[in-house]
Amino acid sequence: MNEFVNMFSENDPEAISTAVQLLILLTVLTLAPSILILMTCFTRIVIVLSFVRTSLATQQMPPNQVLIGLALFLTFFIMAPTFYEVNEQALQPLFNEEISLEEAYDEASIPFKEFMSQHTRQQDLALFLDYSGAERPQSIEDIPLTALVPAFAISELKTAFQMGFMIFIPFLVIDMAVASVLMSMGMMMLPPVMISLPFKVLLFVIVDGWYLITHSILESYI
Repeated sequence: MNEFVNMFSENDPEAISTAVQLLILLTVLTLAPSILILMTCFTRIVIVLSFVRTSLATQQMPPNQVLIGLALFLTFFIMAPTFYEVNEQALQPLFNEEISLEEAYDEASIPFKEFMSQHTRQQDLALFLDYSGAERPQSIEDIPLTALVPAFAISELKTAFQMGFMIFIPFLVIDMAVASVLMSMGMMMLPPVMISLPFKVLLFVIVDGWYLITHSILESYI
């Protein structure tokens, strides 16, 4: 701690520059969870997986830890090409002192901008650009992250809810069929969820639901 304070008390410009870079690094690490959630495919994946659990009505099965862990690994798998470009274009040159920190930031933002722009609706991006009064960008590199990140986030939310709606339909049909059968038998006091749950789980296992859900998520990013 004393060494960190001494960096600011010295008049050496290199020591002050190192301290500033350290502060920037700590700030980035603090914002890493937000960056992971809003600038990658994590949001769509975790919402879709949550819809699966809700449509099955299995309460806390699978547990939150399993869903989040699966969402994280799927995120790393899908984002691997983007992370590779960031490492090759920004991190390695920065570590080798070939480019400055500011240049590394610009180079690192380009792969993320390319990924997010591919999955961002034009009207969502136009909403934030018009509100901020920014000029229409001529290329992907010209799009400010302050507008692209929230536009990408709400586009991901819409896509995730669309996928969740499609997941709900077959299980809703089972619930309606079971409820109709119970009412026709006069068993109105018996909760339909207790009867429909085994059938929904059975259907999900027969069609290999986890494979289909994962396949749909991966296909949505091609």
